[in-house]
Amino acid sequence: MLLPPPARRLCPGLALLIAVAALLAPAAAWGAAYQPLVTAAPAGTAVLITDMTKVPAGYRLTPGRVLAIAQADARVQAARRQYPRAEPYVYTHGPGVWQVSFFSRTRPQHEQIQVYVDDNVQRVTQVWTGWQVAWGMARGYPGAFGRRVNALYVWLPLCLLFLAPFLPWARLRRRRGGREAADGPRWSLLHVDLLALLGFSVSLAFFNHGDIGMSVPLVYPFLAYLLVRMVLLAFGVGVPRRPLRVAVPTSWLLCTAVFLIGLRVGLDILGSNVIDVGYAGVIGADKLVHGHLLYGLWPHDNQFGDTYGPVNYFAYVPFRLIFGWTGRWDDLPAAHAAAIAFDLASAGGLYLLGRRIRGHDLGVLLLYGWVSYPFTLYALNSNTNDSLVAALIILSLLAIRSPAGRGIGAALAGLTKFAPFALAPLLLRGTGPRPRERSVATFILAIGLTAFVCMLPVLLNGDLNYFWHDSVRYQSGRITPFSLWGFYGGLSGVQHFLEGAVAAAAILVAFVPGRRGIVEVAALGAAILIALQIVGNYWLYPYTVWFFPLVAVALFAGHPDRALGAAPGPAVAPAREGEPVALA
Repeated sequence: MLLPPPARRLCPGLALLIAVAALLAPAAAWGAAYQPLVTAAPAGTAVLITDMTKVPAGYRLTPGRVLAIAQADARVQAARRQYPRAEPYVYTHGPGVWQVSFFSRTRPQHEQIQVYVDDNVQRVTQVWTGWQVAWGMARGYPGAFGRRVNALYVWLPLCLLFLAPFLPWARLRRRRGGREAADGPRWSLLHVDLLALLGFSVSLAFFNHGDIGMSVPLVYPFLAYLLVRMVLLAFGVGVPRRPLRVAVPTSWLLCTAVFLIGLRVGLDILGSNVIDVGYAGVIGADKLVHGHLLYGLWPHDNQFGDTYGPVNYFAYVPFRLIFGWTGRWDDLPAAHAAAIAFDLASAGGLYLLGRRIRGHDLGVLLLYGWVSYPFTLYALNSNTNDSLVAALIILSLLAIRSPAGRGIGAALAGLTKFAPFALAPLLLRGTGPRPRERSVATFILAIGLTAFVCMLPVLLNGDLNYFWHDSVRYQSGRITPFSLWGFYGGLSGVQHFLEGAVAAAAILVAFVPGRRGIVEVAALGAAILIALQIVGNYWLYPYTVWFFPLVAVALFAGHPDRALGAAPGPAVAPAREGEPVALA
């Protein structure tokens, strides 16, 4: 990118500053966060005890003694000063564990303090208040999400690998005579962009430490930066003027990518866990296999798992058929296999997309970006369905010249997790000049028919009411501490205004800018998804993989390639709808 001299001098310093925040700050917090500061949540189910004098079978303490131990703890006493009228109840919570819960007298369903007592050592092990009472995932249990991926010896090398090919190593060394190397990567805004993508690591470090008061607000500066960057890039502001150069040959990137793919699969098999998202996929697939209602009447240990679109559960069916399911939340090999398949589909789709845009080199670069970006591994090792969303969005870009193809892709992505439906106006427009009426009709017909076919199991089984209440209504109405809007409260007016603005923008991008190539479409799509995540009630780190493929395409393909004779501007020249795109 061509920058004025002051900006060129500023880029290295700015990049270094963000690098310190994105890499060193997590190291400071993460080292403590990954240590077992608190034990994992008890595996059993809380059972209320009514007789305070009788020792339950398998326990050593009486409930009255447990309550006395809890009330004598200094942390509990401090919490009781905040909630002086809270009423205690005692529960058993699995072998060797007691739970003491303090409920509001005025709102009997509102639990204000939760305490765990070890039956063997006879002392309090955990005390939780506020949001962390109801939300166990906010407590910072070690390895609760992704297990080994959170270790510094995994995370930091991945961050360095993600950045390394783009750093101007030759320019960091002076040639003889004091002259800098004339070729190779240069300092540019791309380095700030890459560091912003890694910047979510800062928030994740605090999240792993159970400090959501820091983790929640620290997400938004990086989301806001990427939003502004994508919008400006889509409208031609900050478009690079120099070809993208990397510090190593493409063959090296490909070999490293293959190695990282093997490492990722191995980590998923040997050092990962399946969170409720992956478990829900297996349950839904099992319901489809046996012809049961897909929505409603879900198991108690994942009673809100029917919150996704039907395509999500369809995608798990082959893995449920191959690997089976015991009916319990065990190791769930079907969920592991599904997550690996979604991850590989996203990586392979990015390679094909890059190859289609500008040939093998760009394909390898996009592939490398996916497998080296630590948050894609975080999603994989948590065995979520978020990489399936990414794969379907990539599919929509691969079919960008086909109104029917991108309509099918939009419907599949939207009926996996509903947010991608916001991309429908953008995908209706596609690339090039404004589409013809026939193309618009084809897209609408494709997205409508695909959605109808995907909803058939719901419609034929009379499951629409459960689908509406347990999925659409639940997603739109839940309040969580994992967003600014839920954590701080009192901001509903601002949130609703921003939601309306995002909805209007999602429609507006069907009309402006007037002409666009694949770079502009990717940048606008990333901006829409990021904006939705900013205004949403719930945000978690695997959601970065929704927009990462679009951001990567916009950043990497936005550079001109003089070797191929491409001029600055759209990476793919506008063409009429229906024209084939030749592979490079």
